[in-house]
Amino acid sequence: MRSPLQGGMPPPGTLTGAVVEIACDESGFSGTNLHRSATPMITHASVDLTTDEAAGLIAVLRDGLRLSPHETKSGQFLRRPDARDAVDRFLTALPGRAHVHLVDKEFFLVTRVVDLLAGKPSYLAGTRLAEIRRPAAVALHQQGRASAVLAEEWNAFLAAFEDLVRTKRPRPAAERAERFLQARDALARRLPGTPAAGVLDAVTRHRVHTLLTRLDADDRSLPPPLEPMLPALAETVLTWSAGHRRVLVTHDEQSALTTDRLIRLQRALAAGRAALPGEVSPLAGLVMADSRDDPRIQVADLLAGVARRPPAYADPALLRPLISPASLIAPEACP
Repeated sequence: MRSPLQGGMPPPGTLTGAVVEIACDESGFSGTNLHRSATPMITHASVDLTTDEAAGLIAVLRDGLRLSPHETKSGQFLRRPDARDAVDRFLTALPGRAHVHLVDKEFFLVTRVVDLLAGKPSYLAGTRLAEIRRPAAVALHQQGRASAVLAEEWNAFLAAFEDLVRTKRPRPAAERAERFLQARDALARRLPGTPAAGVLDAVTRHRVHTLLTRLDADDRSLPPPLEPMLPALAETVLTWSAGHRRVLVTHDEQSALTTDRLIRLQRALAAGRAALPGEVSPLAGLVMADSRDDPRIQVADLLAGVARRPPAYADPALLRPLISPASLIAPEACP
């Protein structure tokens, strides 16, 4: 017995004009556990294959292997004896039909510090439509983790921020705020006169308490602080909407993509500079689907799994044309 699919934002009626339909899945998602995660990278993959095209590709990949009759998952695919050759064949079948957005969890966490506490929070944060604060995030990330000498202060700072903004918060707000502010001060003392210290100076006590007040009041105009799936989806939509197309997404069920969040993201994209004429959002809608029923999602899952493990399974040069230039990873970590 399957549970009903949750979330999504189906389009209200028949879509007109230029529309592209894509299917998406992710690999490496661990909810709000971002700091020191066992899987440091999230990959959000999308394809514009038809159902028949995807089913044909899956059938070729399954040939001669004992796999589940209902679904082909990336873990199974990458454990096959000829994984490297199979990955090469798989990727060469997707030129121009696929896209991958990368999210480094630690760098994403740093962007949330900057967006929520040193700037103005928005649903466009973390996308190409809000790049003005990216240099500050890059400076803080690079200098904060530049030396093993800073490891204790750096990890304490990130852990305290994660605790500060987590939805389920066992400790009182005042205690969480003080712990974070102490961690901020300890890190700043180790980075005197650097751009990173300037970023930390902007993270004032007033900003911390204002953010906590809004979070505790369930202010839904704030983007969820520890949910990288929303900017990943936004970047995926912006990529596929090139040429002023609207994008209809079919997505494997994902708890982070609630209806309320998707509506807010849709409106934010409509107001962004990449919106279509008349402020129509490039995000036409999002329908949740079970990957067991949709071979397009299975292809996206395979691609996401491959992209998260390029050193072991594929030549990074083969993946690079598929990977977004606006990925949420620090410049020095780009493949």
